[in-house]
Amino acid sequence: MLETIWFILWGVLWAVYFMLDGFDLGLGTLMPFFAKNDTERRIIYNAMGPFWDGNEVWLITAGGATFAAFPVAYAVMFNGLYSALLLLLFSLILRGVSFEFRNKVESPAWRALWDACLVVGSFLPALLLGVAFANIFQGIPIDKNGVFQGSFFSLLNPYGLAGGILFVLLFLVHGSLWLAVKSDGGLQQRAASAASRLWPILLVVAVLFLAYTYVATNLFDNYFKIPILWVLPLLAVSGLLLIKAFVAKKAWWGAWFASSLTIVGVTLFGVAGLYPNLLPSSIDPEFSITAFNGSSSQLTLKIMLGVALVMVPIVIAYQTWVYIFLRNKVTEKDLLY
Repeated sequence: MLETIWFILWGVLWAVYFMLDGFDLGLGTLMPFFAKNDTERRIIYNAMGPFWDGNEVWLITAGGATFAAFPVAYAVMFNGLYSALLLLLFSLILRGVSFEFRNKVESPAWRALWDACLVVGSFLPALLLGVAFANIFQGIPIDKNGVFQGSFFSLLNPYGLAGGILFVLLFLVHGSLWLAVKSDGGLQQRAASAASRLWPILLVVAVLFLAYTYVATNLFDNYFKIPILWVLPLLAVSGLLLIKAFVAKKAWWGAWFASSLTIVGVTLFGVAGLYPNLLPSSIDPEFSITAFNGSSSQLTLKIMLGVALVMVPIVIAYQTWVYIFLRNKVTEKDLLY
């Protein structure tokens, strides 16, 4: 029972991380296409600045929960996906440093360097997270000893890359909508236009990825066994359609929340389809790491659950307060970065 509870929490933590950090990954990637001058670039930085490090807390929490609740899965994941995860880590570090260093020197070349670091440090994590999770959905080549039998380049298979493209598009739309919420004037118009143009591309890619998932993975098996799970992909579809409706009304907060629903629905669709597998083996299903053969002791899971029930609501309350307090648009007089 505790293994199942922590499997659900594991999926929810990743879904919340993608929902929150997704908008600044997407916005950082699109910054060169939105900003026409340094003031607009600074507005984009300030639209992300107060939130990005708080959003990263959910990545740390998801990773920590994997380490503590499912140590076997954590060990196998870092063995098999080590190169991809290390590249992801360096990219996130690069992005974080760009926020702090950009305005330390009054030089256009200096700022251009860190702007480029922000773009790379935003695009690569979005792509790599999609590639990693798509490979997990499909199954990775781990043997009976939990040893990864592939390479970094074997992760760049067609289905893995399709997952990467899907994640990038999800985050690009999410980031465009966030900038539409947080800006006005020409910058807001460009953000709104980008969201409108990216939406049909996202719709097509999402449909193709869903069809590819049916062919390339076993995720749908749980859905045919437990029909109530179809609520999860329906949430994703509903959110995707609502984005279009809210954008048409220029209801930017509504569109952003609809995009959030889409990202959460997509993530939970994959997680629910995996259960009870955490890392399915593409060599032999018997070699898969599951919530049961990869978990910590019952005592550890009980202690962790108690801590989570106390601390997670505190984190949610704090972040909710931050988003409400800083909900207004960013103007030139508000610039800090």
